[in-house]
Amino acid sequence: MGVLMVPSYPAAEEDFQSIRSRMVQEQLERRGIKNSAVLQAMRKVPRHKFVPAPYQDLAYSDRPLPIGEEQTISQPYIVALMSEAASIQPGEKVLEVGTGSGYQAAVLAELTNPSKVHSIEILPGLGKQARTVLDQLNYKEVQTRVGDGYLGWPEAAPFDAILVTAAAKEVPQPLLDQLAKGGRLVIPVGSAPAMQTLRVITCKGEDYDTQDISPVAFVPLVRSPKK
Repeated sequence: MGVLMVPSYPAAEEDFQSIRSRMVQEQLERRGIKNSAVLQAMRKVPRHKFVPAPYQDLAYSDRPLPIGEEQTISQPYIVALMSEAASIQPGEKVLEVGTGSGYQAAVLAELTNPSKVHSIEILPGLGKQARTVLDQLNYKEVQTRVGDGYLGWPEAAPFDAILVTAAAKEVPQPLLDQLAKGGRLVIPVGSAPAMQTLRVITCKGEDYDTQDISPVAFVPLVRSPKK
């Protein structure tokens, strides 16, 4: 087994823009990400601001990174893939289940109006940290809360797109119920990481169309303990 070679990035803030551009070209465009709005969002959002300081020099590498509490920020390609699969149009209302670092929420805010983005995190510590970073980067209109994402955000429904950034053993019915007609649910499904599939489910009224996109490996979707 070879040694993992990790690129060394300069820490100067002015250098990160060119690093992001290289990341978009080498990791996203070469793998088939074509949505121009997604590519532009990935060029703009400062991913290094969403990872802990010890990992900032690795923020644009082709890998997930730890963000604390046994959670990770997905590799850039996966963030772009999910964003593209959601087919988000300007002005559409979006729900993210699993705020994590807040990075995906910021990318979504670039694809629609930030006030249309709702994001739920079950772990209070991560939720608080993500809120702080989003505010610092002027994504103050993104709406966040701490809660059980499996249940969605019913009072804000229906949603034109829902992205789940953790793997569910089965597709949560509350999330299906909160899709608008024509709405898309992008979710990794499966219990073991080696057997997860990124799935796109489109609401057709009473029926749903399902498309499997890619094998993936996500941390499990955490539920609140039953009372």
